[in-house]
Amino acid sequence: MHPVTVDAFSSVPFGGNPAGVAVFDDKLPEEAEMRRIAAKMGYSETAFILPLGGNRFRIRYFTPVEEVPLCGHATVGSFAYMLKTGLVREGESYVAQTGAGDINVDIADGLVWLDMAEPKPLAFLNDTDSAALAAAYGISAADMGKLKPAISNSGLADIMLPLKSAEVLANLEPDMDAIAKLSKKLDVTGVHAFTIEKDALHCRNFAPLYGIDEEAATGTSTGALTYYLYKHGIIKPNETNLFIQGEAMGKPSRIYSRLSINGESVRIRVGGSGCVRE
Repeated sequence: MHPVTVDAFSSVPFGGNPAGVAVFDDKLPEEAEMRRIAAKMGYSETAFILPLGGNRFRIRYFTPVEEVPLCGHATVGSFAYMLKTGLVREGESYVAQTGAGDINVDIADGLVWLDMAEPKPLAFLNDTDSAALAAAYGISAADMGKLKPAISNSGLADIMLPLKSAEVLANLEPDMDAIAKLSKKLDVTGVHAFTIEKDALHCRNFAPLYGIDEEAATGTSTGALTYYLYKHGIIKPNETNLFIQGEAMGKPSRIYSRLSINGESVRIRVGGSGCVRE
């Protein structure tokens, strides 16, 4: 089929995080052909989908140069496209068979919901690393407010950077080399900066160590932040939480999360819509 563009975590064109999506009936193309299509699309990831029957789908993800085992925003984009075209239905549950294993996917209230990995315990930054983090963004310790930076991981490890206001968040002056150096030292993907506002959590994500200066929508980091806020008593179980990201890039994204507790187990789900470009 002809691949399409879906803006994941957005209900409007050119918002959110774009992904290529292509669905095939009988079999997926050869790997070289998928790589060629992904390079032509030019997005960070393109998803190639094969329906397997019984509410299961095989999905392979390609960057313009290589295959990757999983991509959250491309998965949201894939199921948003299939919802629009009738391949999946509202109120149903599905399994995405990926290179990272089977991913449970639910369609509810027009949103695509994905399970995150079981969160790992928070690791708070020491004073030296906290000072380096503040310097990398051109802020003071007072700009962080009452919460402390910590590494949170619900699939990928990121530094959670709390900020006291939306003004501080908007006016960050990131030093990408310093952020990459600190990320490498602490063995994290990047930094997820956030502030708590009345309407939602507002966020910015930076991963220059992996060639992403700033990203408009980051599902794994949203899961990690959900756990961080839960451990601080800010997020409660079984509530739907709204995170707004990408505003500084002119690509606003709306990402949702839910956290539930079953005994000692913590389950985090991240959800969003997708806009199929016509």
